[in-house]
Amino acid sequence: MAQQRSPQWFWRVLWDALTLDQDFYEDAHRDPTTERLAPVMVWLAAISHGIGSGFILLIYQPALPWLILGVLVNTLSVVAGYYLWTYTIWQVDARWQNHVPPYRELLAPVGFAYTPQLLNVLTVIPLFGPPLRLGLAGWSLLAAIAAVRQGLNVSLGKAMIMAGVGFTLVQVAIGLVQLWVQTWGSF
Repeated sequence: MAQQRSPQWFWRVLWDALTLDQDFYEDAHRDPTTERLAPVMVWLAAISHGIGSGFILLIYQPALPWLILGVLVNTLSVVAGYYLWTYTIWQVDARWQNHVPPYRELLAPVGFAYTPQLLNVLTVIPLFGPPLRLGLAGWSLLAAIAAVRQGLNVSLGKAMIMAGVGFTLVQVAIGLVQLWVQTWGSF
């Protein structure tokens, strides 16, 4: 039977993820309830991104089906980016170490690195959006570095490289998806 958690537990998990609590990131994959919450954080971050992107698409005044498709594509790109980022970290780790933990053990810590992205919907605010987007991305990168460092027990330098390689790939991929959606959204 699943353990019942209090609302305080949920807010504590959010706080620990946002404040880059080292112990939290080290243990995130060990608690089944916390482990199940990580993909929820990714989906909530993806929905926040999709809604924000939808507001931006409204500038182009697309037909409703195109708007819905644009929001859906932008939302799914974040979820796909999560798996790409986690897989990239796992592959880089496999190149450096003999004993590599299962890919599944990285999903929860990296998933919680997406917690700052819950605020992505605010990036539509004129003049405030682009700096906020960069700040949230940087915050997620720092969270991923903490997750990798603690979760894989590697040095800070290795954690920075491992998280940075995947982060770069994901940011480029999501940027290209957004550009593509905005381009066809203007037709």
